[in-house]
Amino acid sequence: MQETYKTARKAPGETEAMTSESWRVRNLVYETFTAEGRAPSVAELARRIESTPNRVQQLLRELADAHALVLSQDGDAVRMAHPFTAAPMAFVLTPADGRDDRRWWGGCAWDSFGISAALDLDVRIDTTCPHCARHLAVHAGPTTAPPEELAVRFPRPAAEWWEDVVATCTMIRLFCTREHAERWTAEHSPGSGYIADARTVWDLAQAWYGDRLDATFQPHTRDDNQVLLDERGLTGEFWRLP
Repeated sequence: MQETYKTARKAPGETEAMTSESWRVRNLVYETFTAEGRAPSVAELARRIESTPNRVQQLLRELADAHALVLSQDGDAVRMAHPFTAAPMAFVLTPADGRDDRRWWGGCAWDSFGISAALDLDVRIDTTCPHCARHLAVHAGPTTAPPEELAVRFPRPAAEWWEDVVATCTMIRLFCTREHAERWTAEHSPGSGYIADARTVWDLAQAWYGDRLDATFQPHTRDDNQVLLDERGLTGEFWRLP
């Protein structure tokens, strides 16, 4: 999903130290997701940055307002840090080679490919086809594309993703085939959404999320991300970012 937070963005009266503090919290969240497959608690973050829970919640709200993180409905915990999610959302990822016991929840099909890209790791993605309920165990990685017959359905236009980003992610699902995605759409939401080849979405994830954990990461601009979509043939009004 689009992340618009910039280190140079400051509200009136905000200091450089405050911006640095926000980024430290952001990086600790991603560090914990990477190593442990979970989001750190507010209390844990407060200990790590030697601050108070109230201060951490303020910093998390700033990051959420900038689309750098997604908070829980109560606003008191990290719900998502794309491509990672703190709660089950139909996708489970494990290292493909079995060298460690880490496990991550993928927020959607796109984010699942994104976790592999961000970690620079081949993974096994376990999910089910929404149409036929067939179990899918997909091997994918930075240089390993998913099977060509798979398809991904996006439920709503890009301009609406952040109106309810958790709901959007919940419905970006992986299907056995394009035919199954079309049948599911006809039965449950006629005339809506967009069906893309899974390999196109996998390729998009490499560019969108591949630098997410880099020490020098800078959020992509809206125009940068629009180019990533356009270059993969994801064009037209449906794919126009706000």
